[in-house]
Amino acid sequence: MFEINELVVYPSQGVGRVERIERQEISGAVAEFYIVRILSNNVTLMVPVANATNVGLRPVCSLRTGQAIFESLKDRSDFTGYTGQNWNRRYREYSEKLKSGDLLDVAYVLKELFLIGNDKELSFGERRLLEQAMGLVSMELAYALDRDQEVIKEDINEMFADVIHKDDEEE
Repeated sequence: MFEINELVVYPSQGVGRVERIERQEISGAVAEFYIVRILSNNVTLMVPVANATNVGLRPVCSLRTGQAIFESLKDRSDFTGYTGQNWNRRYREYSEKLKSGDLLDVAYVLKELFLIGNDKELSFGERRLLEQAMGLVSMELAYALDRDQEVIKEDINEMFADVIHKDDEEE
């Protein structure tokens, strides 16, 4: 069970803070809800306490996990690229990974899209997914590593600087 003021992650929304736990009567049954405010956009979510883990609500990753995720972004040995896949199939696969709430999956999407962008121009949808993945990864790592989110984004962009600069050179 999560505590009031605890930082949590909600899939595809990012890091939020449990503001309170409310009891509400719905159709004659009393249920408890976490009231979670997403920190990036101030959206408030009501998450049933009984179903919180089933919908993917979880604590922010640990410092150790955050460091491991950051290191995994540097490792390009698992890059599969887009061989044999069209952008539509990739888009669906990456969207599912973002919705999973698993930080490793989200980091995988971030890395794949950066590296695919090294070889070809990303579609509008892929660029949107890249931005979403960057936001989710950088925000959670910022809290896990106790660093500013913008600094985390800069560090990630530096990791893929060869990708970014290659695109600039082609224009």
